[in-house]
Amino acid sequence: MIINETIGNLIQNPTTKPVDYLDLEWFETTKRIQRKKTRLGIDIAIKFLREGQRLREGDILFEDNEKVIAVNIMETEAIVMSPVSLLEMGTVCYEIGNKHIPLFIQDDKVLLPFEMPMYRWLEASGFKPEKQFVKLLNLLKSNVEPHGHGSLGSTIFTKILKMAAPKDE
Repeated sequence: MIINETIGNLIQNPTTKPVDYLDLEWFETTKRIQRKKTRLGIDIAIKFLREGQRLREGDILFEDNEKVIAVNIMETEAIVMSPVSLLEMGTVCYEIGNKHIPLFIQDDKVLLPFEMPMYRWLEASGFKPEKQFVKLLNLLKSNVEPHGHGSLGSTIFTKILKMAAPKDE
């Protein structure tokens, strides 16, 4: 089954039909071309033609008389911070964005994919990061789309911090 665009969202268009979910990691939501299987084993080929198309939680990829296929973004390990002021919110977002790490804003919290060097840096900078398993849903738009290959350890900042970090991990 080839999908070129979404046809709705379960939040705006609830259904009584059975829903088969396509489970995606947060970084897979921005990929234009990918091949995956739904929970029930249906092959899905996503081939978005336009730049900037992004899959969101609950996006409907297919619907017929018997079922709906929709997107489920899986929970992942993340750094979660609850800034106490607009100044702290702006500062933490600036510092994280300046390192070109994907940033999410959800429920007045700042979230980013978990990296131990970043977690330690945030602690050392006086922020109060928490490690939690959450769905990263509201990616802030940036000039560079995130991507993943199983690890986010590809930024120069992360490589430097890993070299300087204690070897206990």
